[in-house]
Amino acid sequence: MLHVARKAFGTALLAVALATVGAASASAQMREFTGKVDAITEKKIIIDNRQGDKVSFNKVEETVVEGEKTAWSDIKKGDWATVEWKFVDKPRKAYKVTVIPPKEEVGDDQ
Repeated sequence: MLHVARKAFGTALLAVALATVGAASASAQMREFTGKVDAITEKKIIIDNRQGDKVSFNKVEETVVEGEKTAWSDIKKGDWATVEWKFVDKPRKAYKVTVIPPKEEVGDDQ
C-alpha cells in the first residue's frame, strides 16, 4: 500500500511541476500588435490598430527596431509598425518594433 501511495504522490508532483513549467513558458510567449504610430517619445510608443484599440509600449534596453526604419529616433507619428511584447509584462515593453509599409485605410478611394 505504501508503494502505491509513493507512486501516486510522485505522479502528482510531476504533473504539478509540468503544469507550472508549461504555464510559465506559455505566459512568456511573444505577442504582436500592429497599427499606426499614434505618438512616440524617447521612452514610449503608442500604437493605434484602427479598430478602437490604442496600446502603449515602453522602450527598454533590449528594444530592437527593424524594417523600413532601423532606429527608434527615426520612427514618426503616422508610421505603421508591429510591436512584439510579452503578455506578462506590466507595463508592456517593446522588445522589437518592425516598421512596415503603410496600409490602406478602409474607405480610402484610389
